[in-house]
Amino acid sequence: MAGGKQSARQKMINLMYLVFIAMIAMTMSKEVLSAFGLMNTKFASANELATSSNTGILRQLESQAEEKPEDFAAANQKAKQISLISDEFYKFLGTVKERDIVKNGGYEREDNGELPYEEMDKGDKLDELWFTGDRYTKRGDEIVAAIEKYKKDIKAVLPNEGKWQPVIANIEKRFSLDPVVDGEGAKKKWLDYHFQGFPAIASYTKLTAMQNDVKATETNIYNGFLGNLVSDATSLKNYQAIVLADKSAFFAGEKFQGRVVLGKYANVTPTKLTVQGQEIDLANAIDSTGAARLDFTVGNVGEQNIEGKFTFLEDGKPLDIPIIGNYVVVPRPNSATISADKMNVVYRGVANPMTISFAGVPDNKVSASGSGLSKASGTGKYVMNPGTGREVTINVSATLDDGSRASDQQTFRIKDIPKPTGTISGKDGIAKLPKRNLEIGTVGAKLDDFVFDLPINVTSFKIKVPGQPTVAVAGTKMNSQAKSAIGRARKGDVVTIFDINAKIQGNAKYQLKGVSPVAVEVTN
Repeated sequence: MAGGKQSARQKMINLMYLVFIAMIAMTMSKEVLSAFGLMNTKFASANELATSSNTGILRQLESQAEEKPEDFAAANQKAKQISLISDEFYKFLGTVKERDIVKNGGYEREDNGELPYEEMDKGDKLDELWFTGDRYTKRGDEIVAAIEKYKKDIKAVLPNEGKWQPVIANIEKRFSLDPVVDGEGAKKKWLDYHFQGFPAIASYTKLTAMQNDVKATETNIYNGFLGNLVSDATSLKNYQAIVLADKSAFFAGEKFQGRVVLGKYANVTPTKLTVQGQEIDLANAIDSTGAARLDFTVGNVGEQNIEGKFTFLEDGKPLDIPIIGNYVVVPRPNSATISADKMNVVYRGVANPMTISFAGVPDNKVSASGSGLSKASGTGKYVMNPGTGREVTINVSATLDDGSRASDQQTFRIKDIPKPTGTISGKDGIAKLPKRNLEIGTVGAKLDDFVFDLPINVTSFKIKVPGQPTVAVAGTKMNSQAKSAIGRARKGDVVTIFDINAKIQGNAKYQLKGVSPVAVEVTN
């Protein structure tokens, strides 16, 4: 271009043209930067909802520990340790984002608190802070060490049992620091591959995504402690296809190289892939992570559209997901979190408080239904009053941003309220009382070690004094016949109060199980 006999003006034009091409190759489009910003905002919102959901699960586990300490006390303590470890690492990542990227990069938040996404197209400040030659700086070593410590501390708390091995393996995969082979076949250190040379907003978003991994790890572990090891549920309708180019710009005639992946951490293999009107051979295109490699000749200089579609099978039917190049899509959750606030079962005859949410979806776009379920005041708050049967199923549906709907369901066991214990003057079992105290005492009933503070009203009972006929009494106090019989009792006699009939205060229709009797040894 600069060879031969050329004028100084022509040489200058050629030089400016080269500079212009270089600038195109180095500049990230504003649309892509804004898309990263949108993805970060969605991740941050999902993290807030996950924090609230995890808090509810911890409360549920704590209630279980109070109800069944032999089964859940140890798990509850371990869950608290997991919470502290995760909270420390989550806050560390937040500090890294604010100190290493925002403050170090000289970025200032806008009046609404948002970052200037379109200005965060450079990563040189972070590169200088974390990398020096082919080594990490002191700060870079701190970042890697913090991730290693988090994994080590979490695994140290988890039980050394076979059923926990998939959970541990998932943690290792989510927070793997193994070297990564790039598109050119070169092996790079983990921190280099994911952060060196990237725009500041991309690095910021990756750290927010890592915080999301922390929250997801917490959820899986807490459910494991509840005896409910969960796996990722997927509804392919909630995914978007994302094109990840190996670099941001290409020269005319150059080979495009990049990957097409689904916008969620899932290994889902399509049945068909079409790009730019050409069907791709899936046998050679899909790698072990579920990502599809693309390799085709790009068009003229400038931003080009990449069009195509993934085809999957869902519920036995083909489902097409369009591929639109040059913008990033946030992964959308598709499984509901349904938890009883006090227990993992619901009780008949009791208003059971429940929290129902759909991660990433506002409460006003979530609806729940089930036999006996009604909405209560507060975000995600419901009340369950189960009827007959042994189980009740709660169905949850949500309206997503694109207008589509997603659904999930959870089945709960229904238990009856346990058998109440009879009391006289607050004492149960075999009590010792003077005759006078027995005559004026109040007969009651209580629920020992029940998770609800449930008031019970006694409506009638019978009393038997040795040598005297049985006396039936209405209410909670001794009548004249009962007092007369008690007056004939001798020291050492055991008076029995039985056939105690009781009702739940405010729910007289519910039939409690028979109340256990109470015996009184007369002391004088």
